[in-house]
Amino acid sequence: MKVFLAGIMQGSHVAALVHDQSYRGSLADIVQRHWPEAEVYDPFANHATSVGYDRRRAREVFVGHIEMCRQFDLLIAYVPEASMGTAIEMWEAHQHARVVVTITPLVHNWVVQITSQAVYRDASAFTYALQAGEIDRLLS
Repeated sequence: MKVFLAGIMQGSHVAALVHDQSYRGSLADIVQRHWPEAEVYDPFANHATSVGYDRRRAREVFVGHIEMCRQFDLLIAYVPEASMGTAIEMWEAHQHARVVVTITPLVHNWVVQITSQAVYRDASAFTYALQAGEIDRLLS
């Protein structure tokens, strides 16, 4: 199984900044404990300096990530606030019949509602659902 960890990076920052990315390691650990054989891809791990990429490199990396979202079995989206890139990744995974699970307080957001098979308000609720087999059922 292949899992794509989508989530906020730049968000609404006006400056060339990224949000705290520590959630990625936590989510990867949770997923690997549940599915030890899963291949978990973290876009930030390979592109930690992406905020400084020129337009050509940014496009190349983003398009590559979109292609992954179309192919991976599960996309886990961490969206504590609006994220345009994550929304596109969610849409593409959804359009290609991939399972999208979203961790967000934005439960009334249309993109979240339309693209997600399951929505959890926080990482604790996600972890509980994973352990309870909810996400396994979505994947089967």
